Amino acid sequence: MSHLKVSPAAKHGQIHHITPSSADWSYVGFDVHVLSPGDRVAADTGDREAILVLVEGKAEITGGGHALGELGDRMSVFDKRAPHCVYVPSGSDWAAVATTDCTLAVCTAPGKGGHDAQIIGPAGIALTERGKGTNTRYIHNIAMEDRDVADSLLVTEVYTPAGHWSSYPPHRHDEDDYPNMTYLEETYYHRLNPQSGFGIQRVFTEDGELDETIAVHDHDVVLVPRGHHPCGAPYGYEMYYLNVMAGPLRKWRFKNHPDHDWIAQRDAT
Repeated sequence: MSHLKVSPAAKHGQIHHITPSSADWSYVGFDVHVLSPGDRVAADTGDREAILVLVEGKAEITGGGHALGELGDRMSVFDKRAPHCVYVPSGSDWAAVATTDCTLAVCTAPGKGGHDAQIIGPAGIALTERGKGTNTRYIHNIAMEDRDVADSLLVTEVYTPAGHWSSYPPHRHDEDDYPNMTYLEETYYHRLNPQSGFGIQRVFTEDGELDETIAVHDHDVVLVPRGHHPCGAPYGYEMYYLNVMAGPLRKWRFKNHPDHDWIAQRDAT
């Protein structure tokens, strides 16, 4: 199995716990909790900020000492409603108590104390279409750079229809060379509909030093430390993924693979 693929550790409770140390990088952390009604999870943020994404279900959330109430109304991620999300700064804490069956994603990166604990979704998050033909996909920009809601984190959701591609044409963001490119580590948390399906993700560099083609299943995470990273959804299976990115600069600047950039240039006309 590819060293870039992280399968869930369990079916219930904390099914993912990805840290900079475990991923062998410097910025992104990512946890997933699958909870039953009454289950509680909590954490101190330390020197890291967090964005909590209610992928599915409802929970009572507190963050930064504030009771934020019961959040969540998307009972299946494939309902495509904008997610309820909470930002929690560094030097703070958060807690969640599930009030229904619930899937909670916790996205973390270095914090700078520049933002207060707050609800950051669903208000301000719209489902937008990107691409053409079988490269069409649908995006929820939870915390991309056009939303000043975090110090380091960039977070987005993508829905890829059955038989379509996304994160395509292949692109990379693995050099600290702003404004040409930004260095961003990235995780992909995949879900499939129906759950018995699979998707494909390739992670590769132009020199061929890294070239992994990965079959992903429901709840798998793929690590993208560098290189290009397109995804494909087979006919019959819709793909969702939650992206978490972070690096030294909170900006998303990438370059398409030179062999495939013509696709983007054609579609832009």
